[in-house]
Amino acid sequence: MQGDLLPMLKALAEPTRLRIVALLAHGEMTVSEIMQVLGQSQPRVSRHLKLLADAGLCERLPEGGWVFYRLVRTGPVTSLAGVVEEFSNRDDPQAQRDRQRLAELKKLRSATAEQYFKAAAPEWAHIRSLQYSEEAVEGALLALTEGRTFERHVDVGTGTGRMLEIFSDQADEGMGVDLSRDMLNVARAKLSEAGLATRFVRQADASALPLEDGAVDLVTVHQVLHYLEDPRIALAECARVLTPGGLLLVVDFDEHRHAALRDEHHHRHLGFPPAQVASWLQASGLTLKALQALEPDGIEGGLTVLIWAAVKPDESHNV
Repeated sequence: MQGDLLPMLKALAEPTRLRIVALLAHGEMTVSEIMQVLGQSQPRVSRHLKLLADAGLCERLPEGGWVFYRLVRTGPVTSLAGVVEEFSNRDDPQAQRDRQRLAELKKLRSATAEQYFKAAAPEWAHIRSLQYSEEAVEGALLALTEGRTFERHVDVGTGTGRMLEIFSDQADEGMGVDLSRDMLNVARAKLSEAGLATRFVRQADASALPLEDGAVDLVTVHQVLHYLEDPRIALAECARVLTPGGLLLVVDFDEHRHAALRDEHHHRHLGFPPAQVASWLQASGLTLKALQALEPDGIEGGLTVLIWAAVKPDESHNV
């Protein structure tokens, strides 16, 4: 314990690094964003970030041509970051300026994300008009997890990050993955607006999740499978990262004939027969625990939403 703590305390014994930790306590940031808040040069900020990373206080997360930094959320770092943030919230003029610049940066993020969101809104509105209400789907998902808590949640194909939001009260930590940089920017803005500093997003493919085997106990895949070339690979990857006893929730459309969704909205699959996804889950070593069909009322030719809930068997309980 002492061996881990001393390097962290030494790294924090410098004003700029204290300011950086206080900023990262509010969520992940790029080097350029930290530069904007601190008003310091790129070499100086990068050097401070390297020292913080070497001490185990933050981690470096490349994403294409960008690099994001976030606080490590385990061990003594959580307590240390809390202490730093508490002191930074006092009436210190420098801390006040940092908070103001951070607020302005968040507004800029939100504005950029909103531009993309508005451009995509007509497509999403058309699809929503055909299906069961999103609020009801979210309610069904929460009902399936009622009474459970999770250590780590991963949302595959996170989009706007909505699944990370709705499970934030049940999961200690959450990570969303998506291939689209535009969608990741939307998710970051949404999570920042919601004040969810323990939720973050990463650029990654659903078929190659940046996680070790058995690393998470909740995986959600919400309206993603119909975009994938081979959904079976993604489901097998979800099963790989689940810990024994972990839960996988998959939401997608029942088989349908709305060819326009393929031609105009890039759906590779026109939904899935319930038994097909169930068989893929079983082939991935999971046990199907529930299958719900949510049929839209009063929408002729509407899309039925299916929810599959599957668990990874805990073989230790069978010994």
